[in-house]
Amino acid sequence: MKAYSRPTLLFSNHLETIYPALLRSISGISYERARIATTDQDFLDLDWLRQDSKKLVIISHGLEGSTDRAYIKGMAKIFFDTDYDALTWNYRGCSGEMNRNLRFYHSGATDDLDFVVKHAASLGYEEINLIGFSLGGNLTLKYAGEQATGLNPIIKKIVTFSVPLDLRASCEKISAPSNWIYSNRFLKSLKKKVADKAKMIPELDTSKLPNIKTLLEFDNNYTAPLHGFRDAFDYYNRCSAIKFISNIQRPTLIVNALNDPFLSKECFPTDSSNSFLTFEYPERGGHVGFALFNKNGLYWSELRALEFIQQTL
Repeated sequence: MKAYSRPTLLFSNHLETIYPALLRSISGISYERARIATTDQDFLDLDWLRQDSKKLVIISHGLEGSTDRAYIKGMAKIFFDTDYDALTWNYRGCSGEMNRNLRFYHSGATDDLDFVVKHAASLGYEEINLIGFSLGGNLTLKYAGEQATGLNPIIKKIVTFSVPLDLRASCEKISAPSNWIYSNRFLKSLKKKVADKAKMIPELDTSKLPNIKTLLEFDNNYTAPLHGFRDAFDYYNRCSAIKFISNIQRPTLIVNALNDPFLSKECFPTDSSNSFLTFEYPERGGHVGFALFNKNGLYWSELRALEFIQQTL
C-alpha cells in the first residue's frame, strides 16, 4: 500500500491530530449496545455492528475515549462494509455511565480485554482480529504478548496505531509545554471521573485532586494505587507494551507516525527478532490521525488495517 501522505491543509502534526478528533464525522453507523457482567460484579458496555458474519474485529479506543470517537466508528465501518462484524467496547467508566467498582481502566488492564475476547469467541466466530489505538494499542499488544503461544487460535491478526509503547517516556513527552492542550484536556477529564466516582464511593479520597497538575501526578495518586501498583513508575514499567511485544505469536502491525506529538523516541523500536512484528513509521500522521480527503471518507489507517488483515499469510 502507498505510504501515508498528509493533505496539504493539515500542515503540522497538531493539525493532523486535532482535525480528525474534532471535525471528522462518520455517518451510517448504528450500534447495537450490549452490556456484559464482569466476574467482579461490574459491567462492560459493548457496541456492535453485526451482520451474521463469521469474521470479527474487536476495536479498542484510546485514553478517555469511547466507541463514539470518529476513529473508532471509521474503523468499524470499513470492516462492516467489507463483510465483517465489528465489536467496539468501552472501558470501565467510558460508556456514559460510571462503572460500579472502585477501579477504572488503565493502559495495562488486559483482564477486561481478555473478558471481551472470550465473550466474543463464545459466539461462534471463526476468525477474530484485534485493533487498538493509542492506549488501546498498548493494551492490545500487552495482551497478545502476555498470552504469547497461549493466545486463542481464533485470533488471527493484530493491528495498532499511535501506540505509546513506553508509557513513562510517552507521559513525559505529552507533558511537555508544547503539548499542554492535550495533557490539560486529558487531566481535566480524568479528574472529573474521580470526582464523579467519589459521589458513588465516598471512601475515594478526592482531596489531592486540586493540587494535581500533571498526568504523572494523577497516575501516581490515582491510577497506580487504585489498580495495585506501587507508584506511577511501577505502573509504567509493568504495563508498557514494549516489554511484551517480543512474545507476540500472531502477525502484528504497529504503525506510529514519526511526527506524533504524544510519542517519545522509545516508541519507535528499530530492531526486533520477532518475525511476527511489522513496524511502520510514516513521516506524517500525527496522533490517531492519518486523515485523507477523499470521496469515500476513508482514512489511511482504515485502509491499511483492512489491507493487513485481509492479506494472505
